[in-house]
Amino acid sequence: MKLGLHMPTMEWRGGPAELGATLGRVVEAAEEAGFDTMTVADHVWQHPIMGGPIKNQVEAYTTLGFIAAHTNRVRLLALATAAPYRPAGLLAKMVTTRDVLSGGRMMLGIGAGDYPDEAEGLGLHYPSLRERFEIVEETVQACLRMWDGEHGDEHPFRGEHVSIGRALNVPQSLQRPHPPILIAGSGEKRTLPLVARYADACNIKPSPEIPRQLELIRRLCDEVGRDYDSIEKTTPFGFDVGEDGSKAGEVVERLRWLAGMGIQSVLGWVVGVDRIRPLEVMAREVIRAVVEL
Repeated sequence: MKLGLHMPTMEWRGGPAELGATLGRVVEAAEEAGFDTMTVADHVWQHPIMGGPIKNQVEAYTTLGFIAAHTNRVRLLALATAAPYRPAGLLAKMVTTRDVLSGGRMMLGIGAGDYPDEAEGLGLHYPSLRERFEIVEETVQACLRMWDGEHGDEHPFRGEHVSIGRALNVPQSLQRPHPPILIAGSGEKRTLPLVARYADACNIKPSPEIPRQLELIRRLCDEVGRDYDSIEKTTPFGFDVGEDGSKAGEVVERLRWLAGMGIQSVLGWVVGVDRIRPLEVMAREVIRAVVEL
């Protein structure tokens, strides 16, 4: 099993004045600890489940560029971009640029979005749920056009919601045929069929429903002629090892439970991550224990 460090909030000691220095220390320590992936939430206001809009929330792709400059090995992605927020051609260009500048470590994490207040507050596009899922699919299709061949597929892409007049992309991504695509969500009617058709990774809720949902993805892959095993199975999580590491064993057992259901990568936030010590405990007590799962 691989572990990723997810940073949904940066409400850390020192506030905004120290945020850059703290983030640099955190990601450097996390890479040294052995985390495989680093992810940030793609919100422009802090989500209510993490404290609401008055809490600190940095823009995801700017932050990923900062993280790329402070790391050398880990994979990078937004978990997950709301497809309507950015034009598809611009999104592909943003992911491509970070892939090039990071040495081929960027992924596209995408979903339908779940925070209408921030969209309305900052004037971002946020149509009905049905339209948002249509935009997810068309955005992925457009991005694949941008990543096709040496310079992209230069023919126009015309969807119902997404249009690109010339899918030119220079420089092209380092990862070929394209940066891996993670489609986030557990919805069985809309999200999981998109995973089966397009995704290199899924991100489904950590629940007892995982085996049934993975079996559904397997059946959907069979229907569209895709290799189920080519899709990385990931889930969000929370790592709370305790102030003194006393809860590390509990974390390991939960990860064993997830691995037993077929999860391959866990993308989790670490309680107290800005203190660095929890990352050291993760390295010593958790990452070493689950590497063979």
